Amino acid sequence: MSPVTGAKDHIYKILELVGSSDKSIEDAVQNAITRASKTIREMKWFEVVQTRGHIEGGKVAHYQVTLRVGFTLEE
Repeated sequence: MSPVTGAKDHIYKILELVGSSDKSIEDAVQNAITRASKTIREMKWFEVVQTRGHIEGGKVAHYQVTLRVGFTLEE
């Protein structure tokens, strides 16, 4: 059986990030990825592994998420 033309092995490194926001969980995710993209190239996927929040006066005051982010290694 011959290899598929154009097929490429994907090797990822995983980085853990923590993002926060006073608006939403989605905003906390975006904040983490936006900031990391300033110094990390080739980010390809993320997984939310933990969600936390802070409560003040019976309301959610702050969201915090822990992400695993995969990025491809440069050759």
